[in-house]
Amino acid sequence: MKTVYINSPLGITKIIGDENGISVISVSDVGTNEISQTIPEVLQQAVSQLNEYFEGKRTNFDIKLNPQGTEFQQKVWKALLEIPYGKTVSYMDQTKKLGDVKAIRAVASANGKNPLWIVVPCHRVIGTNGSLTGYAGEIWRKKWLLEHESPSAQQSLF
Repeated sequence: MKTVYINSPLGITKIIGDENGISVISVSDVGTNEISQTIPEVLQQAVSQLNEYFEGKRTNFDIKLNPQGTEFQQKVWKALLEIPYGKTVSYMDQTKKLGDVKAIRAVASANGKNPLWIVVPCHRVIGTNGSLTGYAGEIWRKKWLLEHESPSAQQSLF
């Protein structure tokens, strides 16, 4: 496995992967890790696509993913990939789509364990009442991401 740390508007982004795909993309506060001086070849496409996303030039990703998780988590993360750029769904909507409204807490928990920040867009899942709830990367980052993806750049979404 190779690891790279890059700067992003939301903090230091860590990307881990190998020839089987990207297994982790996470964010931490500035100062917690050193920015990498070189980018391993196997991670270059992921770095490039994330930079394009932050520059507003990319709305979807086509990098090979290899997240590690249970069968249920994999199912939840796959469903997240179907939420279009600039759109949101509620946790209840996501749970209904997965076929079991009683599993809402399990679905929310799986969202919280999503190892592929931004690329698997758990930030696009909001509370039924429109609130920005439950985001492992901190609510201010979720708000930033949703505003970044908002089709009307002039006004704040929240």
